[in-house]
Amino acid sequence: MEKQAKIYVAGHRGMVGSAIVRKLQKEGYTNLVLRTSAELDLRDQVKVADFFAAEKPDYVFLAAAKVGGIVANNTYRADFLYENLAIQNNIIHSSFVHKVKKLMFLGSSCIYPKLAPQPLKESYLLSGYLEETNEPYAIAKIAGIKMCEAYRAQYGCDFISVMPTNLYGPNDNYDLENSHVLPAMIRKFQEAKERGDASMTLWGTGSPMREFLHADDLAEACVYLMETYSDSELVNIGTGIDVTIKELAETVKEIVGFTGSIQWDTSRPDGTPRKLMDVSKLHSLGWKHKIALKEGIALAYQDFLTNVSIRK
Repeated sequence: MEKQAKIYVAGHRGMVGSAIVRKLQKEGYTNLVLRTSAELDLRDQVKVADFFAAEKPDYVFLAAAKVGGIVANNTYRADFLYENLAIQNNIIHSSFVHKVKKLMFLGSSCIYPKLAPQPLKESYLLSGYLEETNEPYAIAKIAGIKMCEAYRAQYGCDFISVMPTNLYGPNDNYDLENSHVLPAMIRKFQEAKERGDASMTLWGTGSPMREFLHADDLAEACVYLMETYSDSELVNIGTGIDVTIKELAETVKEIVGFTGSIQWDTSRPDGTPRKLMDVSKLHSLGWKHKIALKEGIALAYQDFLTNVSIRK
């Protein structure tokens, strides 16, 4: 990408989009096109088409999405399917119409079958049944991958897809109704610490295994791949290292400084038993994560204290 190229980051106020913006600015990219959801409703086909006609970006990072954890995904199934399809359909098609040089579509590790072999290889896509609780979101993301493939095959568009693992970091969502597991833990442990609780209850058995990648590492990988990768096959972005939810909880507890005990509500769902990315392709392309999990959680906790906790 040329330093003066016009780069549109869709979803720039979210955790992923804001990390990409920080990385681009750090690397000297100065011509960024940014719109809030209030300024541009990405679900509106006409408004998105008009935006692309007026701005004509050279490069697009499609990081905008309706996202949430198990509860939100399972409760708002129609919203997750419709809104994500609308957002990505509008941006991908307008990128084709207005001859965007390159587009990166960001998916999610939930695209892979629930019981796929571990670690998850890119080739496992569509090889089995999805996890029921987040199936609508996963189907929307799979459609986005296939759209990028199809526009590349039919029209020669340089559209690529990447699949991040579970993410955390600055600008994360700490709403307990629709946040992911790690930010929810940070908030729960902090609030339990402030109340002086003797114990704190978490969902499930603690046995599922999850992989976590800091958003700043993801952003670095995204910019790297945007500059170096061009192919129809998606690329997993992760660490290749996972931990049990129980191990994660103990780490967050230690960093937050909660001294009580942890109780597990086994009547609550665990979700997918394991989700570990096979990142051998990413490593072969010349990129590897830098931020270790414990270091990253400490950074995220400080961000929570500085930017979230004070707004309660």
